[in-house]
Amino acid sequence: MRERILHYLEKNSRVDLKDLAVMLDVSETDIVNEIAKMEQENIICGYPTLINWENAGYEKVTALIEVRVTPQRDKGFDNVAEQIYKYPEVDAVFLISGGFDLLVTIDGETLREVSSFVTNKLSTIEGVINTKTNFILKKYKDHGNVMDNSKKDERIQVAP
Repeated sequence: MRERILHYLEKNSRVDLKDLAVMLDVSETDIVNEIAKMEQENIICGYPTLINWENAGYEKVTALIEVRVTPQRDKGFDNVAEQIYKYPEVDAVFLISGGFDLLVTIDGETLREVSSFVTNKLSTIEGVINTKTNFILKKYKDHGNVMDNSKKDERIQVAP
């Protein structure tokens, strides 16, 4: 039951718990109790809202920053990752494979704001060897949701 609850919540955290209980053929109380346990166990870590800022009429800059790090003895990448994720500007930090060690995502209002963060904060952390900043220019799909805001004309064309 736990895995099925997680799959439903991952796709729609606003699902009505009564409806979820019906879909899973269990009582609503069982659903509420199981979700509470998973929150206490830090399995469910939050309920973020996915916003299409472009449709909302706001400018926002999102950057994916690749960071190469010198791992520390007995601690690997954890200490540097912790220093990075403590910054309020940082949205996410991931340990990745490939040419870089960490992938950091941040949101800002301008390219200059994001660049300043990378130059003045991120690059100055001991153990950071170098960074590569990639700016998201357009989101087509995010967290499984298509972000396309264009309206397709579904009318049937009538020949003159």
